[in-house]
Amino acid sequence: MRAGVSPGALLAVALLLLAVGASFAFLDLPLGALFTGSAANEAADFVKRFFPPDTSADFLAKVAWAALETLAISLLSTLLAVLLAAGLALPAAGRQGWLAGQVARFSLNLLRSVPELVWATLMVLAAGLGPFAGTLALALHTTGVLGRLFAEALENTPAAPAEALGGSGAPALATFLYGTLPLVAPQWLAYALYRWEMNIRMAAILGFVGAGGLGAQLYYSLSLFHEAEASTVILAMLMMAVAVDGVSAWLRRASA
Repeated sequence: MRAGVSPGALLAVALLLLAVGASFAFLDLPLGALFTGSAANEAADFVKRFFPPDTSADFLAKVAWAALETLAISLLSTLLAVLLAAGLALPAAGRQGWLAGQVARFSLNLLRSVPELVWATLMVLAAGLGPFAGTLALALHTTGVLGRLFAEALENTPAAPAEALGGSGAPALATFLYGTLPLVAPQWLAYALYRWEMNIRMAAILGFVGAGGLGAQLYYSLSLFHEAEASTVILAMLMMAVAVDGVSAWLRRASA
């Protein structure tokens, strides 16, 4: 039989191209204006305003404090999320009955379906401006994501070790700690570290809605048109992201 492209694939490609074209028409994007000489000059002038970065001692001290605040927000939110996700993953994986599983899955879906910025806005209204709101917002969203991943890891874990311990009279907690947790711990750790990497980036953005950290400092500098200060904050975000990536990779290698 001669290989070829199926009619269904051609139809899918045609529908995709039609959807892309319709999106351009619906949004009325002036893409042609991006390639004019005036647009290039305006972009160059905009970038020039960010250089050189502000390296004054007073401002660097503010950025360092905001970076520590961002790091603390990401660490605490991830830790809270891991604990909550582990608690919801057990019933979500069907370990505690059908009803508990459905409630846990609905809760996880609800938590992760609301974006971090929306959670941050709600937490700022509920708890006020500052890092506490950012920590709660990231913890809630991350709980939904990690809970789903943790539950899937539990579902794919062999049940024989836990069943053997249970059959010998071990209590439920000991059965989980010694029969199930050692099998899923490497996956759970990898998921938690990955979300920590994402949370430290997101924590730097949540400041735009009043959740503290580097994002708040960046919003303040941009709102006053202090581009040199904003450049320093952006560089701090970049260095922090690179450092966290390195630490996370080292921890994954150490736990392997």
